[in-house]
Amino acid sequence: MDKPQGWTSHDVVARLRRLAGTRKVGHAGTLDPMATGVLVVGINRATRLLTYIVGTGKTYTATIRLGQSTLTDDAEGEVTAEHIAAAVTDEQIHDAVAALTGDILQVPSSVSAIKVNGERSYARVRAGAEVALEARPVTVSRFEVHEIRREQGGRLRDVDVTVECSSGTYIRALARDLGEALGVGGHLTALRRTQVGPYDIGQAATLEELAEELRLLDLDEAARALFPNRELDAQEADAVSHGRRVPAGGTAGPVAAFAPDGSLTALLEDRGEQAKPILVFAPGGQS
Repeated sequence: MDKPQGWTSHDVVARLRRLAGTRKVGHAGTLDPMATGVLVVGINRATRLLTYIVGTGKTYTATIRLGQSTLTDDAEGEVTAEHIAAAVTDEQIHDAVAALTGDILQVPSSVSAIKVNGERSYARVRAGAEVALEARPVTVSRFEVHEIRREQGGRLRDVDVTVECSSGTYIRALARDLGEALGVGGHLTALRRTQVGPYDIGQAATLEELAEELRLLDLDEAARALFPNRELDAQEADAVSHGRRVPAGGTAGPVAAFAPDGSLTALLEDRGEQAKPILVFAPGGQS
């Protein structure tokens, strides 16, 4: 779905539980309240696929403001420092963006949901504690600048970008680090997620649209897009539907296995010369 601004991911799940008439609803990857865009939600049996979606790559469009740092590294936090960014050139911005592209070590935002001694980092920050998180490896495969604008009489510079990145990358942290690299500070003023794995914004529906018609992506179609595919014959489909192993298919990682009628039967994973069902979806099989 296309998450609206001001809603938490939990708010969206609660709303969809009412619309779908079931409590078995979950999401794959939190979006901050300020952010909009693709939030992949699973209902009933589809919730079992969500864990595999969380780790997929993401694409975002964003606006970074140079010249101001905030407590939360985005527009929702109070401004903690200001610098005049008028002297920052377009070339310097492009060079700093290039340095933040590729395989990098990133320190997550202190108001992230990462746990520190069993407590969410953002909760510790809001309670007044200082939090220092460790850097972690992430991949920014694309960090493209589209437009650079002068704001507030030229004192600040706004940079519109597209970011394609690995799971676990914080766009707020990219904004912060870009500002720090340029010596003027920076924070995120707009964020929209346009793709999660194989699912893009063109497939997403708003809450208003879902309230009128709860149109869902078919489970079989969702699995075909997310995993490598394997077509089973009738005998293999019967075996897999009861949790039994079949000959290995030679493809690394989970594979979506489909019965002759095209329905999702299971996720398979090669273990030596055999493929083991790790999730079974077939009626009458394991659930």
